[in-house]
Amino acid sequence: MTAVRERAAYANLLLPVELKRARLDTRDAALATELTYGTLRAQGLLDRIIAEAAGRPVEDVDPPVLDLVRLGAYQLLFTRIGAHAAVDTSVEAARTLGLGRAGAFVNAVLRKVSAQDLDGWVAVLRKDVADPVARLAVGTAHPEWIARAFAESLGADAAELPALLAADDARPKVHLAALPGAITAEELALVTDGTEGRMSPYAVHLESGDPGTLDAVRDRLATVQDEGSQIVAVAASRAPLVGEDGGRWLDLCAGPGGKAVMMGALAEIEGATVTGVEVSEHRADLVREATRDLPVTVHTADGRDPGLEPGFDRVLLDAPCSGLGALRRRPEARWRKTAADIPGLVVLQRELLESALRLVRPGGVVLYATCSPHLSETVSMIREADRRDDVELLDVRGILEGIDGVSTEGLGDGPWVQLWPHRHGTDAMFMAVLRRRGGDPTPPPRED
Repeated sequence: MTAVRERAAYANLLLPVELKRARLDTRDAALATELTYGTLRAQGLLDRIIAEAAGRPVEDVDPPVLDLVRLGAYQLLFTRIGAHAAVDTSVEAARTLGLGRAGAFVNAVLRKVSAQDLDGWVAVLRKDVADPVARLAVGTAHPEWIARAFAESLGADAAELPALLAADDARPKVHLAALPGAITAEELALVTDGTEGRMSPYAVHLESGDPGTLDAVRDRLATVQDEGSQIVAVAASRAPLVGEDGGRWLDLCAGPGGKAVMMGALAEIEGATVTGVEVSEHRADLVREATRDLPVTVHTADGRDPGLEPGFDRVLLDAPCSGLGALRRRPEARWRKTAADIPGLVVLQRELLESALRLVRPGGVVLYATCSPHLSETVSMIREADRRDDVELLDVRGILEGIDGVSTEGLGDGPWVQLWPHRHGTDAMFMAVLRRRGGDPTPPPRED
């Protein structure tokens, strides 16, 4: 938690490394994972409770001490750990860390926190909150602006907001992707004791565990990838073209490589090749490593002007976004993001989409995706692009319906698709398909 606070580290990347370094047994590692992810996910709610109990803003508490109080409060309110044990271990940790007289403060605040259960504290915090969305945000550990953005995206289905926020707060299952051509989802489920997904024909779900220890993952037969991300790559490979597929596919924002791996495996089956573009050299290297056995070539370049020859048959644009759709997998992210981040991202997304439409051939397709349901990053972006004379908007639902093993239940009215954790068990991925108008229906055959 200190690294997350001081260095803006990502808990889902750092914690597995620290657990291995500590050599904890399975039970202790599971507890450490629950306490770390849970405390980070609930941080905003915990801070409001701590401020009430301490009688001062959390900004006035020394950060290392606040970390301990948050951990203790999480144990008291969200776990079955006894109050005495939660308080005593927190006080002892303050002494062990050399935090001086902070132990007395930790003890006093946590004893006040323990005087009520979570429902009691939520009732206190909601006492003067009349707005229904704000009340839901308080009780589900979401910043109000994010809860409101979710409600706006749900639109006529806004009654589902409580279920969405609850699903967004729950610990997600581990999602694996069976590498096409290497192993089937059925086979992967058998060797991992998992269950097959319903959105992607390659998805397998595990209740928990470290997927890095699985033979199928170590042997590069499978990767760790949310089912929503899998279906984005699959849809990009299946969207209908005008004319034959010449085999030039492009992943315009390829880092860190999850969708590039899926695209590369599908391209290998189809006899196509994938060009990957990533602006960060470090992330480009991650893509190269992840796709090293696949027909994928990676360029370190800015996707807005990558210097590539136009004429791609398929372009996947998984645009940089706010990441609001993956908050359940990145527990600290909801408290780092602000509404002020959105306008700058929208400008970048628009520029990248313009680049994608320049690079795709007439008759080719661009699949635009974001791991965010925010309307500015999704529907508004696509409606703007659809006003172009040289673009037609395809119905993603029809594309998915043509894929064996894909459930299209709850996909909405189209033509775009917004996935939701409470409906589909995936991250809140958005996808839309744009096709360039025109195109020779009989392009030259691809080169072998």
